[in-house]
Amino acid sequence: MRPRGARTSIRRTVSRYRAVVTDVDGTLTDARRRLDPNAVDVVRKLEDAGLSVFLATGNVLPVALALYRSLGLSGAIVAENGGLLYRKSVQGRDRVDRLTDPGPARAAYRALRRSGLPVRRLFTDRWRESEVALEPNVPLRAVRSALRDHPVLVESTGYAIHIMAQPGGKLPALVRALAERDLTMGDCVALGDGDNDVDMLRAAGFGVSFPSGSPRARRAARYVSRAAYADGFVEGLKASGILGRPGPYREGA
Repeated sequence: MRPRGARTSIRRTVSRYRAVVTDVDGTLTDARRRLDPNAVDVVRKLEDAGLSVFLATGNVLPVALALYRSLGLSGAIVAENGGLLYRKSVQGRDRVDRLTDPGPARAAYRALRRSGLPVRRLFTDRWRESEVALEPNVPLRAVRSALRDHPVLVESTGYAIHIMAQPGGKLPALVRALAERDLTMGDCVALGDGDNDVDMLRAAGFGVSFPSGSPRARRAARYVSRAAYADGFVEGLKASGILGRPGPYREGA
């Protein structure tokens, strides 16, 4: 694990990657979902070096946007697992596209309530526009079983269960956002820890997950860090060649 406060350099001349895509909870945070100061420092250095950082999160847009502005990011925000896509134009105007119809997810939630499962929506769902997110108090398999006849995707982040219309997910929104910058997923280092990150980790030029990530996320990643959570975020960026002093290489496990 890297000592706190250790200096980190950006290796623009070594790495072929042109952007970083990162999840938030469990990736830029510690085990208690507290934003990690070392991850914040690295993200700001990436931006200062001219590497755009994109957020790809299951969080609602107001939460993601507050983080985006505090970190000083220049990439897009993929919020609500790809349901919303936020970009800031060169003129400083905010643009948001809703890419997923919320109707199927809301109908699926009503069906869950009728089924008798004790599901509860997240507090932040009052701001959610394109999907439904549940507290993880009910087993994922029970939710999927109850919704097997509904045209929805059901994914776990480890922090919530997300219900979204097909074909949802972070990857289609990322592909669209990157294309607007003449980039592809192959140009990116992507980092994430949840089942909802699997597709973007597989598609990335260099996908990173952590021992604290889900089994599916670890299998999808090209590199699995030794350190967990945000320390693994920093380690994974070193392994990609973007940061100085890359650590030992580990293929996805």
